[in-house]
Amino acid sequence: MIVFINWAQKEINLKIVYYGPGLSGKTTNLEYIYSQISPACRGELVTLKTREERTLYFDFLQVEFGNIKGLRPKFNLYTIPGQIYYTESRRIILRSVDGVVFVADSQRDRMDDNLESLLDLEQNLNREDHSLEYFPWILQLNKQDLASASATAELQEKLNFLNVPTIPAIASRGAGVLETLKLAIQSTISHVHETV
Repeated sequence: MIVFINWAQKEINLKIVYYGPGLSGKTTNLEYIYSQISPACRGELVTLKTREERTLYFDFLQVEFGNIKGLRPKFNLYTIPGQIYYTESRRIILRSVDGVVFVADSQRDRMDDNLESLLDLEQNLNREDHSLEYFPWILQLNKQDLASASATAELQEKLNFLNVPTIPAIASRGAGVLETLKLAIQSTISHVHETV
């Protein structure tokens, strides 16, 4: 694992990528995080969108929390484009990733999309010499407020085959969003702590 440290500034840069199928709520997560974090602790939210208002390449937000062995961590939060035709963009954004939040769409008719995106994540992590089995990732079950949402137990059974931490969420209302980020940060820090 490559960890980027700026010794002059005593900073460690860590990258968390929000992954999942198109329209699952990845951008909504970052927008809510941005709205809740003090401007003193965050950078600008950079969003690239198509004319249809869907994320074209990525969203990027930098936040600062705590310290790791005397170094101030800066978490760079990205989202990937979920649309299938942006395969190469997803691979590029996933380079040098330190942690992942998989944002699953809880709607029953999106299960195949979730599974396809999860397989795509594993294949892209393999290109970076990682595997979901040994990598810090969090499963967010988004859109739990919809009538068409599957029960969390069913989603867990089908998507959480590695028994990773899971958060039910309604990102459009902010429910579960900060809890997801907190778990992702804790998981990522635990994973990189010994490499610093």
